[in-house]
Amino acid sequence: MSTIRLGDEAPNFTAQSSEGEINFHEWLGDSWGVLFSHPADYTPVCTTELGAVANYKAEFDKRNVKVVALSVDGVESHHGWIKDINETQNTTVNFPIIADEDRKVSELYDMIHPNANDKLTVRSVFIIDPSKKVKLMITYPASTGRNFEELLRVIDSLQLTAYHKVATPANWKAGDDCVVVPAVKTEDIPALFPKGYKEVKPYLRMTPQPDLK
Repeated sequence: MSTIRLGDEAPNFTAQSSEGEINFHEWLGDSWGVLFSHPADYTPVCTTELGAVANYKAEFDKRNVKVVALSVDGVESHHGWIKDINETQNTTVNFPIIADEDRKVSELYDMIHPNANDKLTVRSVFIIDPSKKVKLMITYPASTGRNFEELLRVIDSLQLTAYHKVATPANWKAGDDCVVVPAVKTEDIPALFPKGYKEVKPYLRMTPQPDLK
């Protein structure tokens, strides 16, 4: 079983899915990716989660993010479950669900935690950048549904901070002021951040979000 840490390359794999065979790295291409696992098909909380993701598809597309789910059941089971998701969540599932019956991907990504359940995956989430590096990992217990607004917020932060010398403060959301990273000298701020900045403390400098017009 592998241990994945932030900054590691996301392990590649080839697996069957509800939309055919997927080679993970090839499927991602130049996109960002969200890989999220489910304990099993026909589970109630997961049904609501997959419906939510389908409804957020346009938001993920806008951010150049591909989403893919995983469950330890097979493709045929996935297709039946998708019908239930579409019916009960008033949506159309528009992303693949990986069939991981042999637990190969689950073990590759350390999604099975024996003290929680020795057979079923926990609710893991991995956000992966276009260079295939793992940028975020969150693990939820089986009883707690995920907050996809929060995942979109994190993606906004990751994409912003990847291209600008800023970090995002507590409870930040797109459009809020950002923190100038400590590596930037105060005398260099005006050239890098022409919108201006506020020095709260020498180590805490705030600036308007730099990529907004």
